[in-house]
Amino acid sequence: MTTPSPAGFRSWTAHLGLADGMREDFAMVISETPCTSSVVFTKSLFAGACVSLGRESLQRSHPRGVAILAKNANVATGAEGMKNAQEIRAIVARAGGVDPDEVVMASTGVIGVQYPMPTIRRSLADLGASTALDPEAVATAIMTTDTRPKVSVRMVGNAKILGVAKGVGMIEPDMATMLSFVFTDAQIAQTDLDRVFRATVERTYNSVSIDTDTSTSDTAAVFANGEAGPVELDAFADALTAVCTDLVKMIASDGEGASKLITVSVTGASSDRQARTIGKAIVNSPLVKTMVHGEDPNWGRILMAIGKCSNEPDIEPESVRVSFGDTVVYPEPSDGGQGANVDTEAVRRHLARETVEINVDLGAGRSAWTVYGCDLTDGYIRINADYTT
Repeated sequence: MTTPSPAGFRSWTAHLGLADGMREDFAMVISETPCTSSVVFTKSLFAGACVSLGRESLQRSHPRGVAILAKNANVATGAEGMKNAQEIRAIVARAGGVDPDEVVMASTGVIGVQYPMPTIRRSLADLGASTALDPEAVATAIMTTDTRPKVSVRMVGNAKILGVAKGVGMIEPDMATMLSFVFTDAQIAQTDLDRVFRATVERTYNSVSIDTDTSTSDTAAVFANGEAGPVELDAFADALTAVCTDLVKMIASDGEGASKLITVSVTGASSDRQARTIGKAIVNSPLVKTMVHGEDPNWGRILMAIGKCSNEPDIEPESVRVSFGDTVVYPEPSDGGQGANVDTEAVRRHLARETVEINVDLGAGRSAWTVYGCDLTDGYIRINADYTT
């Protein structure tokens, strides 16, 4: 089934010679009319040339589209890498009939390798005509080690909100995450869109982690061209959050080598920051990840992960409650000691599911946060041990 797309956006995909074989490794989406937009970038000290270029352009213009290159990050490539990014942006902007500053450039893949510019120039010269926005084609073209494209759509009033994303490794965001782009024909004021998107980023993209590593290329953006007219702002925010949450779950469940999605819901925290800190400590723990992968009901590893957050002094062990799904493991159902009365078989059955739900109530306040991650498998090691070979 074809995913419905918002009106007024066009897309291009192509093979530039970055990916193996003839798989498409380039995608571009441009609005036919000006947009309101919001863009967030990685805070990595080694941010790539495309990120630097985007930051500069935001000082001069509101972007109305994005061009994405897969399999090459164009990071740590110096002045030549920046010159190449500027040249590619100028070429694709001409093809899209827009100013270069209106195009967000994004690139992800191997670090420290220059673009093969002769091949890219030839391929872009034959880019061809655009089509109506094809979400599946765009999401497929931007994949690196992803095993499947990531697309989500919601309706709000007469408008559509469409999101595409890529990302399965080097994910511990510090602004947004991986690459994710949302296109909508809703009419949203610039200040409202920026506020809503940044709040959504915090609850979604900043709440997923695969391996604790922040990418040098992370970029997330939303483009709204208003073709479908105005919508109710709260309804728009809810639909945008739903789209981004879908994408986050797809990213976590497709984590490199992953076999299970892990969601950690923390309630009863003294602040949102504390809830997210505890959630991330659990989902990022290699011992928790391997426990989930092995379907081993070793629930003490959750207590370990909470306990190492020693800068959270208002957490009292006797007030904490931990469960896997509906099965409470701490405090124990009775005073049998040594976990004797925990229903470990129920925990084991829960761990056998594709989605593992770990619930923690800290008993310290009223704040809550949910984070997303995946198990740790030998597949992750093999993918990253052989990444450039």
